[in-house]
Amino acid sequence: MKTNRYQKAGVDIEAGNQLVDQIKKDVQSTQRIGADGKIGEFGGMFDLSALGHYRQPVLVSGTDGVGTKLMIAQMMDRHSTIGIDCVAMCANDILAQGAEPLFFLDYIATGKNDPDKLAEVVKGVAAGCRQAGMAIIGGETAEMPGMYPANEYDIAGFGTGIAERDRLLTTDDPQADDVLIGIASSGLHSNGFSLVRQILFNEAGFKVTDQLDELDGQTLGEALLTPTKIYVQSVLPLVKAGQIHGIAHITGGGLLENVPRMFASNLKAEVTVNWSIPAIFNLLQKQENLDWHDCFLTFNMGIGLVLAVAPQNADTVLNQLRAQGETAWMIGKLSRRQANQASIKILVDGGEIE
Repeated sequence: MKTNRYQKAGVDIEAGNQLVDQIKKDVQSTQRIGADGKIGEFGGMFDLSALGHYRQPVLVSGTDGVGTKLMIAQMMDRHSTIGIDCVAMCANDILAQGAEPLFFLDYIATGKNDPDKLAEVVKGVAAGCRQAGMAIIGGETAEMPGMYPANEYDIAGFGTGIAERDRLLTTDDPQADDVLIGIASSGLHSNGFSLVRQILFNEAGFKVTDQLDELDGQTLGEALLTPTKIYVQSVLPLVKAGQIHGIAHITGGGLLENVPRMFASNLKAEVTVNWSIPAIFNLLQKQENLDWHDCFLTFNMGIGLVLAVAPQNADTVLNQLRAQGETAWMIGKLSRRQANQASIKILVDGGEIE
């Protein structure tokens, strides 16, 4: 009888095959026009000519992971939404350039291949791809005993979108007097979790199973695992209609760092906090007595996407976003920046930060 030395070393090829069988239906559920391959092939394929209507197509790509939010999923032993986060981080970045997301590939590394657990992760990836209109055209699961503990895994993703060259959103597009529209986040999204874990678990001593009055019946773990919102379906039609001058995806660095990324250095943004900051952020601030600067530099503070819009289009954009089920507000404007001025000022609670 032959022995499998690789399996004795900790890598189970049969478990890998079992995982592929379990995820086939979820992967297939993401197929769209242009997706041109089959699961199990050596390379993922996408036929751009099938899209048909691009004159000067430009591909826009993004790659990202989920960071230490994964540790909350491990603590909760809930893995069905973390894949949504991975897709969202890439898809929203692609959208921010004015591009339509097309396809996605994921990479999962683990100490021991647990097909049931990892199939749940891929189920989340597929759900995120359906929300973003992306096809899963490939992926990799790497079993790496000795590199990762047996019950841990990491996930990263890569996505690509497409736009007409003359419709890409660049820093040249936003103009002085443009209105800034903020679209609500679903919570923490996937940034700042190293600080979150330090504050809530290491210092405050909470557990993921704790039910806190501030969280309206959710456990702390459920609130923290709320998946990142994907904005493609509600915002892409506005981009294609030429109603958006710029988009900032509010990820690591918060509003302070990400809003200025969408406009030129001769402009500045003034943002007024006129929205209700979600409870999870207030909980974090109360526990650690964080100052506003730290909050707006680390977290999205309830705004997942900021749009720069011409003043005459602002009401139309707001109404269309709300018709798509988004919660959105006019939160500020752009103006000319002087040499000694900061690129962004946030007015909050009677003070200002920059």
